Amino acid sequence: MPKFVVERSIPRIGASSAAELQAISQKSCGVLRELGPEVQWVHSYVTGDKIYCVYNASSEQLVREHALRGGFPADSVERVVATIDPTTAEP
Repeated sequence: MPKFVVERSIPRIGASSAAELQAISQKSCGVLRELGPEVQWVHSYVTGDKIYCVYNASSEQLVREHALRGGFPADSVERVVATIDPTTAEP
């Protein structure tokens, strides 16, 4: 299944409490259950004013539908074409 990275601008999200982040996560999981197995949330990185989310999904449209139904911004949705890490540098 293709992988996507979603950039979400949410002012001061990094200052959210654990309870607030839990509520956002619960909302996301509820929408994912409605959409079915063709879109899966892998994990997210929370920074000061943004969240970067990684999804496995059969299409970009499903990722965008998740954002729409959940009320989450999706400033950009990009399909991952390759993954690199330190082992990529090895001969």
